[in-house]
Amino acid sequence: MSKSDYYEVLGVSKSASDEEIKKAYRKMAVKYHPDKNPGDKTAEEKFKEVAEAYEVLRDSDKRSAYDRYGHGAFQQGGSSSGGWESGGFHDPFDIFREMFGGGGIGDFFGFGSGGSRRSGKQDGNDLQYKLKITLDEAFSGVEKTIRYAKNVTCEKCGGSGAAKGSKSVTCRKCGGTGIFSMRQGFFSMQQTCPDCHGVGTKIDTPCSHCNGTGRVREQCTTKVKIPAGVFDGANLRMGGAGEAGTNGGASGDLYIITAIEEDSRFDRRDEDLFCTQKISFTTAALGGEITVETIDGRATLKIPPGTQSETSFRMKGHGMPSLKYHGVRGSQYVKVMVDVPTKLSKEQKEKLLEFENLSGKDSGGFFQKLKKKFE
Repeated sequence: MSKSDYYEVLGVSKSASDEEIKKAYRKMAVKYHPDKNPGDKTAEEKFKEVAEAYEVLRDSDKRSAYDRYGHGAFQQGGSSSGGWESGGFHDPFDIFREMFGGGGIGDFFGFGSGGSRRSGKQDGNDLQYKLKITLDEAFSGVEKTIRYAKNVTCEKCGGSGAAKGSKSVTCRKCGGTGIFSMRQGFFSMQQTCPDCHGVGTKIDTPCSHCNGTGRVREQCTTKVKIPAGVFDGANLRMGGAGEAGTNGGASGDLYIITAIEEDSRFDRRDEDLFCTQKISFTTAALGGEITVETIDGRATLKIPPGTQSETSFRMKGHGMPSLKYHGVRGSQYVKVMVDVPTKLSKEQKEKLLEFENLSGKDSGGFFQKLKKKFE
């Protein structure tokens, strides 16, 4: 089933500002809130759809990728071990924390930040890593080893947060449920207990290694495979490579954001590459073949007689590989600039003047410009 356009979901134009998108999200989220529409599955699905659209459009990198490639920007493989898909460093239900406080509406569906708090589990946070690569690496694909810090499960206490032989006691504030309800108007919210953080119990003697948190900070290394044709600002999700959860909660994900360095040879626009090449005025006038540098080696380009300066030629299939279509590549566009010599001998000047006289008015403006250059 195809997804709806994110802009249409929020009811905004593609040129909408960040503030307009946020206001539209607030309005739609309240309209389809589950508490306002109890038992309405259609409203529930619409609420999730609105949250998904806002998650993408609120982020400048994700929005740029969506504007360029549509939903395909986030669905190029999508497996738990790594793939191209939408993902988050932002809880789309933060708006409800701003409006009402508490643990957030994500608890209604069992996902989002702290999605398993009813059972005392809390999922780990997602992490973001900005990875710089060259244009050549983006062209061919590359494997990189990265190092980053994250919270991992404490080995000394196994993630329980309790010292050996320590006992857990029932939390008095929530009576062991880990949650308590609060009401504001027609909204009924369930908030994670601030005393036990949703566990339902409190540790008598905390683990000295992790101070009772069940997690410790460590430097980790992992290998990242960047696919050929990746674009600047693309999202690579590595499932489970984020921070460890607590009390048996799932680990978060690691999102690799690609940042392609500027290249002195080429400008890139989607799958196409653009460059400038100098040619002699004799080649421009008489035609011939020139050697052009491409992203994967050198190639020959035919120049027809009478070529004017700043003429662009398309070299089909010499651009970047497509992420969407296997085996398809963009084009390279070569703008030729006629190279005017800075110094001419007396004999060369005489020959050029002789040629101009023979050509008469048909010589065009080129030789007029050349003549003025040496006057």
